[in-house]
Amino acid sequence: LLTVTMFLSTLTPKFYFALTVTSSFISGLIFVFEWWHFRKYGTSFIEQVSVSHLRPLIGGAESSPPAPAAFSAGENETSRQNMPECKVWRNPLNLFRGAEYSRYMWVTGKEPLTYYDMNLSAQDHQTFFTCDTDALRPSDTVMQKAWRERNPQARIKAAYQALELNNDCATAYVLLAEEEATTIVDAEKYFKQALKAGEMIYRKSQNCHSQSPQHEAQLRRDTNVLVYVKRRLAMCARKLGRIREAVKMMRDLMKEFPLLSMLNIHENLLEALLELQAYADVQAVLAKYDDISLPKSAAICYTAALLKARAVSERFSPETASRRGLSTAEINAVEAIHRAVEFNPHVPKYLLEMKSLVLPPEHILKRGDSEAVAYAFFHLQHWKRIEGALNLLHCTWEGTFRMIPYPLEKGHLFYPYPSCTETADRELLPTFHEVSVYPQKELPFFIHFTAGLCSFSAMLALLTHQFPDLMVILAKAVSTVY
Repeated sequence: LLTVTMFLSTLTPKFYFALTVTSSFISGLIFVFEWWHFRKYGTSFIEQVSVSHLRPLIGGAESSPPAPAAFSAGENETSRQNMPECKVWRNPLNLFRGAEYSRYMWVTGKEPLTYYDMNLSAQDHQTFFTCDTDALRPSDTVMQKAWRERNPQARIKAAYQALELNNDCATAYVLLAEEEATTIVDAEKYFKQALKAGEMIYRKSQNCHSQSPQHEAQLRRDTNVLVYVKRRLAMCARKLGRIREAVKMMRDLMKEFPLLSMLNIHENLLEALLELQAYADVQAVLAKYDDISLPKSAAICYTAALLKARAVSERFSPETASRRGLSTAEINAVEAIHRAVEFNPHVPKYLLEMKSLVLPPEHILKRGDSEAVAYAFFHLQHWKRIEGALNLLHCTWEGTFRMIPYPLEKGHLFYPYPSCTETADRELLPTFHEVSVYPQKELPFFIHFTAGLCSFSAMLALLTHQFPDLMVILAKAVSTVY
């Protein structure tokens, strides 16, 4: 101790200044390297070395690797790589422009739909509601131009022009129901007129569809119009409180046109059945559509999780579960929640009201924030209705991220999370909405530690430079104490 004291007494303030500057520089280099390694590989280098190499040396068990990825649709690796990652889908539960989106804009002054979203809808309308034979009917020719109009008033004016040429123009009534009607009741009246006209035209097309390819194209168009109208009528009934009528209309539509499953009418049916609290019927629909060979959606995955949670959520307690362990039913519920969260990790924050909702867009990106907004907007009430379901979700959803490898070169139950979702969601969602981004990892401890060490040593260097004598006395006092 005497030798150390004599040595310290011979050191000058310049030594202490050089020491603190050097330590600050070294810790700064470590911090920069740690940050670079985290940005590139998603983990701290020091933490990775300690877990992989040091822990086995001191007797710790090495963490087991995550389970290999299993692709939900049964694709092999080659087909998965070739498939488009960010396909935009029509929102099965999209609102009515005149009766809902426009009313929101009148009240708030905010535009709920982006130009990109509305442009996609215009393309959908041109694809589904027009065909090569439109030139044979003047009203259809007018409507073909109407779907291309950007100005809503120009589209409405064109729809009235089409009705003047043909009072049975179904697509004209569709446009008026979507954009001119300011209430759901008015929209339903227009759709009933569209249904009457559409059924008549559809029967005519059925009788002559085999005569030429043009007639086949006309039948496809008339089928699309009829299915669209019936679906929107069912949605009107649902919004007006006639739930059982809406369920019957959806079931009849799915039986009449079973090949149009890509329209996802079953998601409308699931939401209506949940409103009726007909959980056995919901399970029957899931048994048909929650299949490995069919594409998934947030509605499918989270509804399946809700039904599993319903069986245990009322009596679930985190404290009790930690003491006695999870029962088989609780394990099934937790696994279902983990599956749903892995498919779309944005949904829980909306269901738990950690993020505010906006009106859902007319198009959604599966596994993206736009799909999460659309799902939570309609299904939050169903989760609230089941006692304890949100509590179970709150206690378990974050555990999903510990099972998924990072970086996301592979998934756990599904194919890897697409990297392009953030860009597409920003195009679909309004600018005043804060887009949810995944994955966002918390900074590891060692990055915080090296940043703090760098800052602390830099502060000591500055104090030593400004107050050398005082810092020497302080250093000697600290060394004497320890």
